[in-house]
Amino acid sequence: MNNLINDGFGLMLLGMGFVFVFLCLLIVATGFMSKLINRYFPEAAPVAKKPAMAPSAATSGASATDPKIAAAITAAIHQHRNR
Repeated sequence: MNNLINDGFGLMLLGMGFVFVFLCLLIVATGFMSKLINRYFPEAAPVAKKPAMAPSAATSGASATDPKIAAAITAAIHQHRNR
């Protein structure tokens, strides 16, 4: 019986050792691949987008919400809170 327990512990340590070594190699390989990708395929700098409409149209209230839509949103919030 003692021999079976010793064999069990030996197999357990061997299995856990293989898993530990595999995970360490996986961490090293992932770090290496990350450095490789960042070296050969760097991220492009973000490009500033130009406004779609003329500057005068943006300042004249084109971004204002339609009063009917605002009333519908307010009514929906009120109805949701009353439930």
